[in-house]
Amino acid sequence: MFRAVFHQGVATLIVAGLAWFWAGPHAALSAALGGAAVFVPNLLFAMSLWAAAKSGRASVTRFFVGEFIKVVATLALLAIVAGAYRDLHWLALLAGLIVALKANLFVILIKA
Repeated sequence: MFRAVFHQGVATLIVAGLAWFWAGPHAALSAALGGAAVFVPNLLFAMSLWAAAKSGRASVTRFFVGEFIKVVATLALLAIVAGAYRDLHWLALLAGLIVALKANLFVILIKA
């Protein structure tokens, strides 16, 4: 579970680096913020699941509530970024967001 979050973080850093190379620092920050909007809620969700499993209080309800909170947090972070960062580079933000969302799929495809 933490390995998947690690891959999302690495993918976000790679996209931010590529965005810096192609479009400059505002694009790199936009890509990093797009990826972080996925990475941070996923990390908190993974930590929550890990703690629940360790304490023996894991349940399907806890999983679905945590997943719902994760989705709402991702959308809230994206809304905050869109409203607060004036030099937002939308293409880079979407690239960071999509690559972070699909990082686990890329890892599965590479290992298969």
